Amino acid sequence: MNLVQVFLEAFRAMSMNRLRAGLTMLGIIIGVGAVVLMLAIGESVREDINKRIAAMGSNVMIILPGSSTANGVRAGSGASQTLTLADAQALAALPTFANVAPVVRSPFQVASGANNWNTTVMGVSPEFFDIKDLTAEQGSLFGDVEMRSVSRVAVIGSTVAQSLFNESDPIGQTIRIRNRPFEIIGVLGDKGSDLGGGDQDDTVLIPITTARQQVIRTWSPGAIHYIMAQAASADQTQDAIYDATQTLRIRHRIRDDAEDDFTVRDLASIAEAAQGIATALTLLLGAIGSISLLVGGIGIMNIMLVSVTERTREIGIRMALGAKRRDVLLQFLTEAIVICICGGAIGVALAYGGSLLITKFSPMQVGISATGIAIAFSFSAMIGIFFGLYPAKRAAGLRPVEALRYE
Repeated sequence: MNLVQVFLEAFRAMSMNRLRAGLTMLGIIIGVGAVVLMLAIGESVREDINKRIAAMGSNVMIILPGSSTANGVRAGSGASQTLTLADAQALAALPTFANVAPVVRSPFQVASGANNWNTTVMGVSPEFFDIKDLTAEQGSLFGDVEMRSVSRVAVIGSTVAQSLFNESDPIGQTIRIRNRPFEIIGVLGDKGSDLGGGDQDDTVLIPITTARQQVIRTWSPGAIHYIMAQAASADQTQDAIYDATQTLRIRHRIRDDAEDDFTVRDLASIAEAAQGIATALTLLLGAIGSISLLVGGIGIMNIMLVSVTERTREIGIRMALGAKRRDVLLQFLTEAIVICICGGAIGVALAYGGSLLITKFSPMQVGISATGIAIAFSFSAMIGIFFGLYPAKRAAGLRPVEALRYE
């Protein structure tokens, strides 16, 4: 019996028991569909994290006030205000830093005409734009001139622009922050979400000199909320962290045996941790889908064993007419593989449909990759071989005389 005849015989056997074949396929359909869709979702999460990491800027660190631990108890950094504008100026003088930007921030309701929007207002220096790799999609960014003159100018994110001005041009328009008018001189290009899921485009940036004097209050005239800094190069990132730590400890007069009253966080390390979480999530989702596929394989073995029992006389007749044991084994094994591959094809189609629905009704962009499809079909064939082998061997091991006597 050649291979074509074996496949034709497999399809004939399946067509004679359509309901059973369909129910047998169902486990594989669900399993393959789950594996492909879960892997696609995991890959989508990984790509989204990569985009957010790229938007964070390179060689970037954030220096927060307050220690991450206090008296052996973990505390939230940033809860106190131990950093000052002078600290930022001291760090900017270090050769290991390319850019240093002090930041103050606070939530405000920003108004323009009859429209208003709740957003985050940030007072920053011009170096902030370089550190975060921010560019003006419309208009321009403010610089040292606006800083020195304490100008009431603002650069807004695209979310704020859309919310306050819809389709009209925001450049030259006026917004009010704490009832003080600010002229919009620029609109930032889209940055998307950060690693925490926050909208980076939902922000209003104003000169820090203006913010500290007229808008955002701090506990003392020189206090700031945190410092964004960028190392001179990737190779100097760790040196920059060390220099920042030593400089701030000296400036804050911290004893050698005392903890820092600030926290330096390397965003590259945070990004690596996020990548590890995304990889673990992908593996977890794939494992969940694989369990469904395993259950489907067990169902195939059960159904094939039932099929062998029901077709015992047929097997006996085939052997009596000259069929060899390997022909019987190949026939039942092929039936199992055909069921798995057909179920796999339907499962991939369902996964593709699921990815389209997720993309349409959620912010995620889920796409089925060729690698995922290849893995799914490979696993389908392997499941067919693994779980179909025992029933096939059992069928091939029947003795013709005993098989013919079976009622």
